[in-house]
Amino acid sequence: MQASEISQRATLRDWVALGVIALPCLVYAMDLTVLNLAVPHLALDLAPSAAQLLWIIDIYGFMVAGTLMLMGTLGDRIGRRRLLLIGAAAFAAASFLAAFARTAEELIAARAILGIAGATLAPSTLSLLRNIFLDQRERTFAIGVWIACFSSGAALGPLVGGIILTYFWWGAVFLAAVPVMIGLLIAGPLLLPEFRDEKAGRLDVLSAAQSIIASLSIIYGMKHMAESGVGLAAVAAIAFGLAVGTLFIRRQKRLTDPMIDLALFRHPGLGAALGINVTAMLGAMGIFVFISQYLQLVLDMSPLEAGLWTAPSGLCFAVGSMATPWLVRRWRPVDVLSVGALIAALGFGVLTQLRPDSSLAVLMTAIVLICLGLAPVGTLTTDLVMRLAPAERAGAASAISETSFEFGGALGIAVLGSLAAASYRLSMEAASLPGLPESVLAPARATLDGAVIAARALPASEAAPLLAAAHTAFMGALDKAALACLLATLAAFVIARLRLARI
Repeated sequence: MQASEISQRATLRDWVALGVIALPCLVYAMDLTVLNLAVPHLALDLAPSAAQLLWIIDIYGFMVAGTLMLMGTLGDRIGRRRLLLIGAAAFAAASFLAAFARTAEELIAARAILGIAGATLAPSTLSLLRNIFLDQRERTFAIGVWIACFSSGAALGPLVGGIILTYFWWGAVFLAAVPVMIGLLIAGPLLLPEFRDEKAGRLDVLSAAQSIIASLSIIYGMKHMAESGVGLAAVAAIAFGLAVGTLFIRRQKRLTDPMIDLALFRHPGLGAALGINVTAMLGAMGIFVFISQYLQLVLDMSPLEAGLWTAPSGLCFAVGSMATPWLVRRWRPVDVLSVGALIAALGFGVLTQLRPDSSLAVLMTAIVLICLGLAPVGTLTTDLVMRLAPAERAGAASAISETSFEFGGALGIAVLGSLAAASYRLSMEAASLPGLPESVLAPARATLDGAVIAARALPASEAAPLLAAAHTAFMGALDKAALACLLATLAAFVIARLRLARI
């Protein structure tokens, strides 16, 4: 970075622009989780099939992950502010459609549009930060705020959803995003500068199609594997996605104006940063699925209670992200990353000690350690990627960084989900539950929620041993998932020490 850039400090207008950028990111992340509490309500209203219900829940994140790379490179070509405003308008319109959907098909379509619109927000906002904040320290702080909004939004989603559903109908959870997006449409043209790569060339349609097909196929295969285990459909989808991805990479090498500049990956630090993102997010995203199940299905908390107990995770992520710029002024980034990874690993170790009758202090200790330990990862790796990438390719670089987070999260859900499902099933098959009909045992052996639903229809004398066996099996599965997360976090530690020690 040139000295002229380092010495250029942000103005008051730039810091106000940070607020304009950060708030939509909070809403975008909330939309990933806010629907969870509304599912029982909309299921009664729309009567979706089991498959339709899964698509209603998953299609948003599915489309976000599948179109991130396209949106990142598109912003470099048409302008990052323009793409952000187009996405905000589409997000507001799709939120209205989702709120007033009359059928499951309408809601699935609206959620898909929300996902595509949401995919414009992350790369556009991050690349704008790269161009607005030229001072390295100020940019690190701005990225910390950006990361904090994402992590806080995801954690606050269930809590906000629970509050809204207390007073309004299920569609209102979508309308909460509309005022924020309208505010962005008003303030964006006034406060946000426009940036684009004047030498980007035309967007290659075939490359765009290949990137979407490859991303969606791989992520679909991972989700299918998490839900149904390793099967032909999941393996075929992943193999097809990898094949199309290989064709995509080969095409980028031949194009004069590639969609993704593969030269970005020649720097060893960038590859290391992306690897740390994947391994860290594998643990962070994967384990909180099990924590939510533990609170609701083992401790029998309501969704709102579970949301309240998991809300501190967002606070810890926010505090850790905001503190990261202060930490790197005193210690090297690689040391902050390394210590954070070890703290998170300790948290996953504490989680292996959780039992059905454990004090909530054990769970909260684990959550605090995990979140504080992993919080610096997003800020430091994202800042590293943006520093290494040329300013004119900031959109593509930010999309690659964000895609690594999404990929790590999908991988965590798939790998940990498959591991936990297999552990639970084997434990339940070995449990002694005489006298119960197969019609009860079959769903109980498949999932913990199947066991809880089955127990509600049984007399107390039969329900108690079934729930005890299911809880024991689930805790064993949670132990294995936490151990896998511990190993993934240690892998992030090793990558940081080996590849980032000189950066």
